[in-house]
Amino acid sequence: VEALVGQLAAGEKQKLEILKQLYLESKILILDEPTSVLTPGEADEVLGLIREQVTDGKLSVLIISHKFREVTSFCDEITVLRKGTYAGTGIVKDLTVAQMAEMMMGEKREPQKVEKTPHPEVVPVLELKDLHANKDNGLEAVHGVNLTVHSGEIVGIAGISGNGQRELVEVLAGQRSLTSGQVMVNGTPYFATRKEIDTNHVFVLPEEPLKNACVAHMSVAENLALRTFDKPPQAKGVMLVFKAIREMAASLIGTFKIKTPSPETPVGNLSGGNVQRTVLARELSSERINLLIAANPCFGLDFAMVDYIHSQILSARNRGVAVLLVSEDLDELLKLSDRILVISGGKFAYESPIETADFAAIGHAMAGH
Repeated sequence: VEALVGQLAAGEKQKLEILKQLYLESKILILDEPTSVLTPGEADEVLGLIREQVTDGKLSVLIISHKFREVTSFCDEITVLRKGTYAGTGIVKDLTVAQMAEMMMGEKREPQKVEKTPHPEVVPVLELKDLHANKDNGLEAVHGVNLTVHSGEIVGIAGISGNGQRELVEVLAGQRSLTSGQVMVNGTPYFATRKEIDTNHVFVLPEEPLKNACVAHMSVAENLALRTFDKPPQAKGVMLVFKAIREMAASLIGTFKIKTPSPETPVGNLSGGNVQRTVLARELSSERINLLIAANPCFGLDFAMVDYIHSQILSARNRGVAVLLVSEDLDELLKLSDRILVISGGKFAYESPIETADFAAIGHAMAGH
């Protein structure tokens, strides 16, 4: 009883919060992804406790969840929202999982045709071997994934947020340590050090670029130079050549149409789309790119900017770059990918060439069924 809440396991914290609401005699509970940080056993225990209160008539509960197993096991009625709009309602016992998946995914969409250049000489660039990584709270987020991405190929990873995508990308970007397994790039072990990133020509477009790929208070020019400031012509020995940094920035601002009052403007003052353009300019302007890792690159951007980013990713792929595209936008993945996988619960639950991808199976896998 005297233990500090901060020292409790995630499942115990969740149960404590529910017990607090029951003690306060709450009659209605609204739970948003209540099992997102719980193990399957903890999830069943917490939801079972709630189900008992509902069955006894003591409680009414609204649960927001993307997991079909939890919905079918613990809920009475389901309402599906798709992209913020109403998609359907039904009594759980009267619906099959396939019907729920159809409501969640909507009408079947064929992959949008885009021009892709075939590459006769395909070589493995990125290889993940039995990769494991933890969340910030110590629970495992990535469970022994295996994957190979080849040159001239876009591999898309679909999945609902919180299923290990963020941690996987952070491992590949050098922002999170793996707990076991191995990452190989160009056939050699890869630990995402600055030297290895440079030697292997690895480039990353992370989600939330202002937070994860920029220094907000530094200028646009300085952010554009983060990969090259220590190399000629921007450096001479240990001295920076600011004239060369400014000239490079002016060129990239024009090429990538970055809307900024000046190269000296702090990048944090720019709009989201122009922050993304700044990161794109820095990551895609290199003469040689072997591997591009992109995570939700178009989130929150307007249609024109989305088309621009898609064209840049396709252009890289057509030049022979290996691309790993992690996105929660299924239409984006269907449009750009050569091969699609679904990550659920930190594991790959589905894989297919894009031409033969089964839309219903993707929906089932995304919902953890």
